[in-house]
Amino acid sequence: MQKILLYYKFTPIADPTAVQLWQKTLTESLGLKGRILISRHGINGTVGGEMDSLKAYIKATKQFAGFKDIVFKWSDGERDDFPRMSVKARKELVGFKNSDDEFEVDEKGVIGGGVHLKPKQVHELVEKYGDDVVFFDGRNEHEAKIGKFKNAVVPNTNTSRDFIVELESDKYDDLKNKKIITYCTGGIRCEVISAMMKKRGFNDVYQIDGGIVKYGEAYGDDGLWEGSLRVFDDRMTVDFSDHAKVIGECSHCGGPTNNYENCAWANCNDLVLICLNCKQNPDLLFHTDVCRERALSVAANV
Repeated sequence: MQKILLYYKFTPIADPTAVQLWQKTLTESLGLKGRILISRHGINGTVGGEMDSLKAYIKATKQFAGFKDIVFKWSDGERDDFPRMSVKARKELVGFKNSDDEFEVDEKGVIGGGVHLKPKQVHELVEKYGDDVVFFDGRNEHEAKIGKFKNAVVPNTNTSRDFIVELESDKYDDLKNKKIITYCTGGIRCEVISAMMKKRGFNDVYQIDGGIVKYGEAYGDDGLWEGSLRVFDDRMTVDFSDHAKVIGECSHCGGPTNNYENCAWANCNDLVLICLNCKQNPDLLFHTDVCRERALSVAANV
């Protein structure tokens, strides 16, 4: 039986390259595939493989002093949902532009971040304060098109690098005295975003402990979440139950869908939100008309 592990840990790492080499050797010896990033701020990983191999990976990884209390989240999937095992040392653990200078970490995690809430505590906060609680999506805008918390604020972000500009605009000034619950896939982006928000005058900031994944484990599609969860492997999307609401709209016909496809032009990194019916037309599998024209031009010159 195979599964996928998602995890992260903010903790000071004196020598990220040494940890990178250790993790690369460890994962390859266990036959795992996935992606692991390591920086001076900690580790962020998603790996898939056999259950016994994943359990051995957890045991070995926790032997590193800074990683002993990592919370590993289990998800349905398998090793071949990833093309390879990639382990890299980077300046930034999360891909926010210049966020390396935005925050610091200690052995307890991000310094000055939002208050962590368990899924049950999220509901308690909403029940107590009602409209004074605002969900703030910490992901890229395209992820929210197929799944988000009900009535959430979704920033205009194409990549994580857009968040600083968004937060420094005046469009969210009316939220600065509200109770803000940030959320993201597994929780790691919210760690940074919540610190960024507090630094920019948001006074009462929270984050969902374990992100959407942990919330979905607790409440499935019978709580405040609606839609599908975008994930970054060959699965593309994950549903928490057999009655998940479809909130995405096909970019061509407007019909309901949660299906994302890679743009048919190989040099484009964007996705196409497209229903299964429209998908049958190859001309619709391009992100834009420009992508289609470039792909046809390349094909004509081959």
